[in-house]
Amino acid sequence: QVQLVESGGGSMQPGGSLKLSCLVSGLSLNDYAVAWFRQAPGKEREGIACISDNDERPFYADSVTRRFTISRDNAKNMVYLQMNSLKPEDTAVYYCGKKEKGTFFSASSYNYWGQGTQVTVSS
Repeated sequence: QVQLVESGGGSMQPGGSLKLSCLVSGLSLNDYAVAWFRQAPGKEREGIACISDNDERPFYADSVTRRFTISRDNAKNMVYLQMNSLKPEDTAVYYCGKKEKGTFFSASSYNYWGQGTQVTVSS
């Protein structure tokens, strides 16, 4: 059974940093691309960072580029999202997903999701 479990969310002031983690079980992570999405109240789930399986190349949405860094540790079956220079508009539930097929930033490309972790950025 494939499971993804996110952790590391919380509350932070603007300009602060958080690091999210995602533990993947039930498969060998190095065979799949993975990504972080987020969903704010009343908005659609938005792909913000993904990392390919073979060359571990990262891709970022414009809204987070140069502030967020995605990484993976295949030996530990872990995916990370380092978030720096946080802004109030980063407030959302953050999800990690395992990609099945299709484009990186389309939620329909992912067939497994974690339960999400809340990130709140506020002064």
